Amino acid sequence: MTSTQKSRTFRARLSRSVGLSAFMLAVSGGVAFAQAVIVQGNRRVDAETIRSYAAGQNAPQEIRQNLLATGLFTNVQVSRRGAQTVISVQENDAINRVAFEGNRRLKSDVLLQQVQSKAGGPMSQALIDSDVARLKEVYRRAGYGLSSVSGRIAPLPNGRSDVVFTINESGKTGIKSINFAGNGVYSSGRLRGLMSSTESNFLSWIKTSDVYDPDRITSDLELIRRFYLKNGYADFQIVGNTARFDETAGGWVIDVTVDEGPQYKVGNVAVDSTLRGIDPALLQSYVVTSAGDTYNAEAVEKSLVNLTTEVSRRGHAFAQVRPRGDRDSAGRLIGITYVVDEGPRVYVERINVRGNTRTRDYVVRRELDLGEGDAYNKVFVDRAERRLNNLGFFNKVRITNEPGSAPDRVVVNIDVEDKATGSFSIAGGYSTSDGVIGEVSLSESNFLGRGQFVRIAGTLGQRTQGVDFSFTEPYFLGRRIAAGFDLFSKFSDNYNTGRFESRVNGGTVRLTFPITEEFSITPRYSIYSTEIEIRNDAERPYNDCSVPLAGVTPGTAGAIAATNVYNCLSNGEATIAVKEAAGTTLTSLVGLGFNYNSLDSFQNPRNGFIAEIKPEFAGLGGDSKFLRVAADARYYKEIFDDVVGFVRVQGGHVQATSGDLRMIDHYFLGPTLVRGFAPSGIGPRDVLNDPTANALGGTTYFGGSLEVQFPIWGLPRDLGLRGALFADAGTLFNYDGGNATAFAGCPAGASARQFNVATSSPYQTNVACVRDKNIIRSSVGVSLLWQSPLGPIRFDYAYALSKDDGQYGTAIINGQAITAKYGGDRTQAFRFSGGTRF
Repeated sequence: MTSTQKSRTFRARLSRSVGLSAFMLAVSGGVAFAQAVIVQGNRRVDAETIRSYAAGQNAPQEIRQNLLATGLFTNVQVSRRGAQTVISVQENDAINRVAFEGNRRLKSDVLLQQVQSKAGGPMSQALIDSDVARLKEVYRRAGYGLSSVSGRIAPLPNGRSDVVFTINESGKTGIKSINFAGNGVYSSGRLRGLMSSTESNFLSWIKTSDVYDPDRITSDLELIRRFYLKNGYADFQIVGNTARFDETAGGWVIDVTVDEGPQYKVGNVAVDSTLRGIDPALLQSYVVTSAGDTYNAEAVEKSLVNLTTEVSRRGHAFAQVRPRGDRDSAGRLIGITYVVDEGPRVYVERINVRGNTRTRDYVVRRELDLGEGDAYNKVFVDRAERRLNNLGFFNKVRITNEPGSAPDRVVVNIDVEDKATGSFSIAGGYSTSDGVIGEVSLSESNFLGRGQFVRIAGTLGQRTQGVDFSFTEPYFLGRRIAAGFDLFSKFSDNYNTGRFESRVNGGTVRLTFPITEEFSITPRYSIYSTEIEIRNDAERPYNDCSVPLAGVTPGTAGAIAATNVYNCLSNGEATIAVKEAAGTTLTSLVGLGFNYNSLDSFQNPRNGFIAEIKPEFAGLGGDSKFLRVAADARYYKEIFDDVVGFVRVQGGHVQATSGDLRMIDHYFLGPTLVRGFAPSGIGPRDVLNDPTANALGGTTYFGGSLEVQFPIWGLPRDLGLRGALFADAGTLFNYDGGNATAFAGCPAGASARQFNVATSSPYQTNVACVRDKNIIRSSVGVSLLWQSPLGPIRFDYAYALSKDDGQYGTAIINGQAITAKYGGDRTQAFRFSGGTRF
């Protein structure tokens, strides 16, 4: 009993005693009663208050027990002296203040809320002992279970004392082990992987998921239950779970016992309607469960929502849909009948949103498909609870009902607990394409409690810098339409791939219309400028055939004499195609995205399908005129326990709608299509002027990947390390810049393209020799994937099985035949990307 409860009990008893005393005074006189009950030893507690506990009591022992229960006395003696009752008391000291010593990990104001000892309340050793035990439990749940707590009394004058709790805090004591029993289909490691709670390991110094939290364990067990129900185990039960603190092991041990039961398939599926005017056959198309499928509780829930929504749309607001399962234990089949009938005519009288200190009420209410005054429907309420949990704005969400002001009225209570939704991160890392790179970002997924997403980020690296800002309103114009915009600026140093630098500045406006839970359409409009600059200085003389540099360009004053071997091309020169693209280009583009997503997890998918088709048209003003279509589809399937297979296909095509296609509007691909190749390492190249670097891009690409991801044996699962084997194949071809010409200087296997660009040097013409081979590039490799607490990191090692090796040929340069190996793809066996977040 807390001090507040004791105080209330004391006041209640005092009230009863005062009433009883008044009655006795009226009947027999208060003086007589006072003479019959003698109180001794009291200092602060009024004698009449003590006498009230003797009123109507005949047994001294009962009087004594009631007085001791108040917590006001350390000792009470009750005796009879003739007709008199003598009560001798020894009062407890009053608590002056409650203090804590040695606590650093948990603040004093937090601990003060956990103890029953309160300033001004009665003090007793029993109360202090119970508070010591309570504080030890608080430290255990906070992850410091080996902390010691002691309490002492510091006497003060006038019957008051301080209560001081001394705490010797230990290091973190996390969850030492999570054990499962009764599971045979899924391994214990697989079930632990479903939980947000983890076991302690060498990463415990930077994680908190190994701290024992009973609420989190309860949530984890619900995730396990839903996982089994989703995979056909309709009889699954959690038989028991215990948590015990093992002082020897120095942490918590969680034991979970399950009963998996058999896996069921779906038998017959039917819809049974008792509603007039509703043909069950017309509702069959809204059912997502099919005969022969593995039983899936989530599919049943989706079917209930679809059917309820449809019959409500047809004018049956009070209709209710219930699934009826007919088990065939021998055949391990569950026949599902969706029963549609008229439900009770109950209306929503009021919706109360409680506990939201930051999130606006309307952000919570808009997740409900019903409002005040609407017909009450449990299916819609359950879906709202799932939606609210999926928002990520709350630690907990609970929706309950209570009777309204009339039998046909119900009050819906939504209790939530806000959580922090903003994040500030500093990331750094290295990638083989961008070099050393760092990022600072600030994001908020519940901006000002309005449910809006805002993000601003800056990137600084060796070969790339940029800044971008993003804003999304998930409920545009009060409808379930996500509207947003993006602003971006990015600088890239393309020295390794094209002898130029680029800067892109622009923005995008977008809308996303959800058609179903999995399918959405996203129209968008983008406008951006692309600036191509060719550096021409002593360090990078990439334009000195057009603008010679004194003392640098061969043939100028102070430099070596120009020859067919040493000239403006030999120190690295941008292709004539890049020179034509130099300057600023404005692109005005409208696009449409068709998106389908049925993945079971966005971060670590194991099952499901995701696909996107993006047609885009540029030409609503601006300089670029093209039509572009790209598609990307991925399918995930868990082959064995925690072994995930992954298939990806992708492709795209772009073509000019007016004139020639600009070089910057081509596709430039490498490891994103086929691992084992360098960025811009695949596709058409200019092999005349600088065959080592000048990628030209292509208009058409397609490719596919096969990958198997698996846990690494012997390593703890929550370490986040997984291995992968992969095979990639794809190609990029068909350069569409310049005009075909009969130039005879190109090496064999290359075609000549002429550009409207003049150079001042005889060593570079206005012609590019394009090697454009439509051959399949392929590779196989191995990967190490680490979902580290500091960010995702991936290592790929790939071996190219097939590629364009280029060929030896002869080119006529300034009237002289030069024999060399021309063209060829650029490979990159090892690729590393990742970063840290802290």
